[in-house]
Amino acid sequence: MRSKLQKIGLVIFGLITGIFLSVSISVVAAKNAPTALPIEELRSFADAFAAIKQGYVESIDDKKLITYAISGMLANLDPHSSYLDGDAFKDLQISTQGEFGGLGLEVGMEDGFVKVISPIDDTPAWKAGVLAGDVIIKLDETLVKGLTLNDAVKKMRGKPKTSIKLTIIRKGESKPLEIIVVRDKIKVESVRSKMLDGGYGYVRIIQFQEESTADLAKHLEKLYKGAKDPKDTKDIKESKAGKPDDLKGLILDLRNDPGGLLNSAIGVSAAFLPADTLVVSTDGRTEDAKRRFTATVADYTRRGEDALKHLPPAVKTVPLIVLVNSGSASASEIVAGALQDHKRAVVMGTQTFGKGSVQTIVPLSNTSAIKLTTARYFTPSGRSIQAKGITPDVIVEESATGPSRERLREADLERHLEVGSGDEPKDAKDAEKLVKDADKTAKPASRNKKTSDDDDVRAGPIEYAGKNDYQFAQAMNLLKALQIIKR
Repeated sequence: MRSKLQKIGLVIFGLITGIFLSVSISVVAAKNAPTALPIEELRSFADAFAAIKQGYVESIDDKKLITYAISGMLANLDPHSSYLDGDAFKDLQISTQGEFGGLGLEVGMEDGFVKVISPIDDTPAWKAGVLAGDVIIKLDETLVKGLTLNDAVKKMRGKPKTSIKLTIIRKGESKPLEIIVVRDKIKVESVRSKMLDGGYGYVRIIQFQEESTADLAKHLEKLYKGAKDPKDTKDIKESKAGKPDDLKGLILDLRNDPGGLLNSAIGVSAAFLPADTLVVSTDGRTEDAKRRFTATVADYTRRGEDALKHLPPAVKTVPLIVLVNSGSASASEIVAGALQDHKRAVVMGTQTFGKGSVQTIVPLSNTSAIKLTTARYFTPSGRSIQAKGITPDVIVEESATGPSRERLREADLERHLEVGSGDEPKDAKDAEKLVKDADKTAKPASRNKKTSDDDDVRAGPIEYAGKNDYQFAQAMNLLKALQIIKR
């Protein structure tokens, strides 16, 4: 038996070495950086492959074994590198266009379980009450432990109107929760807006998609023109306000925005920054991973058209508050970091998620692909976003009584990348002064008194920019204080 295994191992070793050599030649040709193949390790891999083929309790084909090997190799790098089979690759392409099937969750793996990074607004999971920080331990009757992230995501997806039972562990609950979520075809509306009383505007970006820059421009133009968006949802309604040409201040809400496309993050930043301003830089091992992205058309559009060309000039100078929380990740953090570093906005809320790494999609020859972490993001001043996130200029909890649930961040994820080089966040004394001034003109709710409104906030997803949205109320207080100081 041992002799037979050795023979099989030698044949497979030759095959695998040939595959790795061909891949290595391609990589060397593309990157001009030759590396030696780990012959002994490849021999061990071939021996393990042969042992499985020969002795595993059930027959398993070569294609499946190789796929498992690639998947395991990537899954052990960091929380965001992964193997994408044909279906997963296609789903990824569709999701960036804002329409896909499933529950509406941004998830990661933690200790072998699925952990919710953020539920996406108005999706089935959001409506069912799934919260950021929830740990999913069972999908229907299937234990999550032992599944890859892709396998778990596949089980959560399905035909619209079919249901799935999520068994969840939530901090503060004495026993697991069972939440039934009905799948649906999810079309995420990237941007929403409304005109607020007193001549103030509100814009919320739910996810950074292909059309986010153009959508933001349309909403900003409508705010300045006072036009009602026919697509407004029930919680984003236009109110009677002052003269539309006299927008006194703007709130940009990035809370629980899990991120998305880099070029859209650059475009959103460019809407508020002067042309050619540095938005974000990346640094990695290869030359093409070392990049600087600026507020230029070439960096924020793929079509050659400038979606921002018709924006009113006042958008560049209107007093701006950016709302963030622990569910603000990736592209959201790029925008918040850029506007903060250039002192274009006051960032308010709680520490962001800290997903500051770049994933490159590398298509493979069989319609599948790998999602590989290739670089880290840095704000214009050189601060690393990875595992740190963006520290708000003004810390405001989600309710007057403080945090209502566990905050999941990148640094909590198993095998997360280290921070990388970069400066520590800078103090924001000017912002602190403005908050003190705001306190003189408005009296926020007492931190020691629990109200019925707080109970509503803690019960589940809040109504953004609604009466129970404490962070929004504090942002409005600060905008009004800015307006008073401006006078």
